Amino acid sequence: MKGVHFLILSIGFCFSNLAFSQFNVSGKVLDENSRGLSYVNLSLFKESDSSFVDGTVSEDDGSFQFSNIPEDDYTVSLSYMGYKTHELKFTVKDHLVLKDIMLIAKHSRLAEVEIEINQPEIRKENGKLIFEVENTSLSSGNTWNLLKQTPGVIVISDNLLIKNRNATIYINNQKVYLSSSERKQLLESYSAENIKTIEVIENPSAKYDAEDGSIINIITSKVLIPTYKGSIYKNYTQGVYAKYQIGTSHYLRTKKFNFFVNYSVNPQKKFKNDSSYINYFSMDKMLLEKWQTDFNKTENSNAQNAHIIMDYEFDSNNTLSLNNTLLFSPNSDVKNDVKTKVFSNENKLDSLFSTNNFLEKDLLNSSTNLRFEHKFKKEKTLLSLTTHLTYYDEHETQYVETTYLSPNNTLLNQNSFSNRNHQHIQIYAFQLDFETFFGEFEFNSGTKVSRINSNSTLNFFDVNSEAPSFNDINNFNRFDYDETVVAFYGETERKWKKFNLALGLRVENTKRTGVSYTENYNNTRTYTELFPSMETTYKPEKNHSFSLSYHRKIARPRYNSLNPFRYFLNENNYQTGNPNLVASISNNFNLNYSFKNAYFLDVYYRDNGRNASQLVFQNNEKRYLRSIYANVLESNSYGIELFHSRSIKKGWYSQAILSVYHEEETFIALESNNQNVTNQTDGFYASIYNSIQLSKDRTFSADLNFLYISSFIRGSYQIDEMITLSAGLRKTLWKGRGEVSLHLADILNQRSSWLRSNYLNQDNGYFAQPENRYIRLGLTYNLGNFNLSNNKKSINIQEEERLN
Repeated sequence: MKGVHFLILSIGFCFSNLAFSQFNVSGKVLDENSRGLSYVNLSLFKESDSSFVDGTVSEDDGSFQFSNIPEDDYTVSLSYMGYKTHELKFTVKDHLVLKDIMLIAKHSRLAEVEIEINQPEIRKENGKLIFEVENTSLSSGNTWNLLKQTPGVIVISDNLLIKNRNATIYINNQKVYLSSSERKQLLESYSAENIKTIEVIENPSAKYDAEDGSIINIITSKVLIPTYKGSIYKNYTQGVYAKYQIGTSHYLRTKKFNFFVNYSVNPQKKFKNDSSYINYFSMDKMLLEKWQTDFNKTENSNAQNAHIIMDYEFDSNNTLSLNNTLLFSPNSDVKNDVKTKVFSNENKLDSLFSTNNFLEKDLLNSSTNLRFEHKFKKEKTLLSLTTHLTYYDEHETQYVETTYLSPNNTLLNQNSFSNRNHQHIQIYAFQLDFETFFGEFEFNSGTKVSRINSNSTLNFFDVNSEAPSFNDINNFNRFDYDETVVAFYGETERKWKKFNLALGLRVENTKRTGVSYTENYNNTRTYTELFPSMETTYKPEKNHSFSLSYHRKIARPRYNSLNPFRYFLNENNYQTGNPNLVASISNNFNLNYSFKNAYFLDVYYRDNGRNASQLVFQNNEKRYLRSIYANVLESNSYGIELFHSRSIKKGWYSQAILSVYHEEETFIALESNNQNVTNQTDGFYASIYNSIQLSKDRTFSADLNFLYISSFIRGSYQIDEMITLSAGLRKTLWKGRGEVSLHLADILNQRSSWLRSNYLNQDNGYFAQPENRYIRLGLTYNLGNFNLSNNKKSINIQEEERLN
C-alpha cells in the first residue's frame, strides 16, 4: 500500500505542470549554418519569480511549441550538448511565433575561460535512453559507480540489470566480451572522467547480436579540432577501508590522426560482511538444526588499467580505428573468515565451526578492436569491417581450513584442502556491415562470425576432508569449451509524415562443444534460429507519439555456467556449473507513448522461456548448500514504466522513473523430490534524480539521487526492499584548470537487502553488506587546451561508428 501511495504522489509530481492555459508559443532552433537542431531542451520560466512553467524538446527540423501558456512575461532557456546555453525573454498576449533562435557551438579557445559544470541530462531518441554525464558531478569516481546512477539500471551483486534482465556492455559501440565479475573489475578501474554519455538500449535491433537482450553503451569523450588536452586525477574513497585511484588521460588531435590514452592505478582494500542462515529439515519437515553464519571477506587488489583509442583518416571517406583496453591485476588476494554456529531444534548450541579461506590470484585481460570504414559517394552509404580479439588469463591458488568445536571450544575435527585454478579464454570476432538508402527506405545488412575458446583446469591437493561434498570429486579437473556463432542480418526502415515502420531479421547458427576430460563428458550442440524484430511508430500530432515493438532474443549459457567444477567457500558450501544447460529464447513486446518528448510511458511483456538461472539448494540429509545453474521451466515478466524529466527552476533539473512490475519463474526443486516451484513477486521501482546549480557562474553544482525497489526475484531467492540515497558536489577552480568533487553514497545505509529462499523443505537466506556506504573525494588537474568541448558533429560520428 505504501508503494501505491508513493506511485500516486510521484505521478502527481510528473504531471503537476499540465494545467489548462490559453496561448501557443512556437519557433525554430537553428545551428550556425541555419540547419534545424533536433532534441534541444527548452525550459519555459515565469519572468517574475523564475518558476518553471513548461518544457519541451525540438523536433527533427528544429521546430518547437509550448501549448496552453497564460498571458505573462517569460524566459525560455535552450540547452544542447556542445552548444552555449541561450536565453530569450518575451511576453505572451496572444498566439506567438518567435524568430528563429540560433545556438552557438562551444568552439575551443586557447584563452582561459571559466569551465561550466553541466547538469546531467537525459532524453529518449531512436529507441535509446541517453544519459549525458560529461563534466557533471557524476563524472568523478569510476565507471561502475556511474552506472549505478544511470536511470533504469539496477545493480544486484556483480550483475547489471535492466527490467530484471542482464545487460550487455558496449564501449564506444564495441561489445565487451566478459563475465559479470570480470566486467565489474574492468569498469571499477576505468575513470568516469572520460565518459560522455551512457546509452540504455532495452530492445536492440537485428544488427546487434541476438543474445544482447539489453545494452548499456558507454560513449567516451571525443573532439574534432586539432589540439591537445589532458588531465591528471586522483580519487580517494573511504568506506570501511580507504581506496585510491590515480590516473592520467591525454588526447591529441591532428588533421588526420586522433589519439587518446588513459592509464590508472587502483590500489583497493574492500570489505564485505554477510549474515546467513540455513534451517535443515527431516523428511517429514521437522526442524533438525539451525545454522547461523557470519562471513567477512577482505580483498586486496592493485589493478592497473589502460585504454587506447587511435583513429587515422586517410581521407574524408576512409578511416581506420584501433581500440584497446588492458586490465592487469597482479598479486590480488581474498581472505574469507567464516564462523558458523549450529543450533538444535530446541535452539541450543550444539557445535560451531570456523573456516579460513585464503585466495591469491593474478589476472590479465586484453581486448582489441580494429575497424575500417569506407563512405561511398552516395549519401548515407557506408561499408565497415570490424575485427575483435580478447585475451584473458587468470591464475588462482586457494587454501581452505575448517575447524569444528564443541560448545565449550573442545576440538572435534579439522579439515583442509588446497586447489589451483587456471582459466584461459580467447574470443575472436569478424564483422562486415553495409548501410545505404533505396529511395525512401533505409537499409542495413551484414554478417558476423564469432568464436569463444575457453580452457579451464582445477587441481585439488593436500586434501584432508571426509565431508560429503568431497565424496565424488576428482583431484584434477579439466574443462574445454568452444563456441562458434555465424550470423546474417538485414533490416529496413521507412518514414512517412506521421508513421514509421522498421523491420529486421537476424539468422544465427550456433555450434558449441563442452568437454570434461576427467569426467569423460563430451557435449556438442548445433542449432539455427531466426530472430525477427519489428517497431512501428505513429505520431498523430506534434505532441503525441505511439510505438509498438517486438523482438525475439536468445540467451546462451556462458562457459563459466557450463563448467562442472566445484568452487568451495568451505566444505559445506560450493558452487558448480551445469554442462547440460541449453539456450533459452525470449519474446519481448513493448507499447510506448510519449507526450511532448518529455513524458514517456512504457508497457512491456517479456516471455523469457527456459531462462538459465543460478539456483541455491540445501541438502538436508548431508548438511551442505550448493549453488547450481539450471534452466527454469518457464519465466515471464510484465509491467508499466513512467519516465519524465524537466527543469523545476533555473539551474534545477529533475527526472523520475516509476515502475510497477510482476516477475515470475518456475523451476525444478532438486532437493525437494524434483517438485515444480514458482518464485514470483509484484514490485514497485522508483528512481528520482535532482541536479542543482549552486552558483550563478555555473561552476558549482550538487546532485541528489534516490532509488527505491520494493521487492525482486533472483533465481530461487526473493529479494527484500532496497533503498538508496546518494548526494554529490562538484566545483571547478582556477578558471577551469582544476576541479574538486565530493560524493556521498548510500547515505541511509539501506542499499543491501535480505535474499531468502523459503519453500517446501528449503529455508535459507543471506544478507550481503559490501561497502555501499562511502565518501569519495576527487581531484583533477587539466592540461593543455582543457576548454575543448565536444560538438554535434562528434555525436554524429559516434552514431556512424556503431559496432553491430
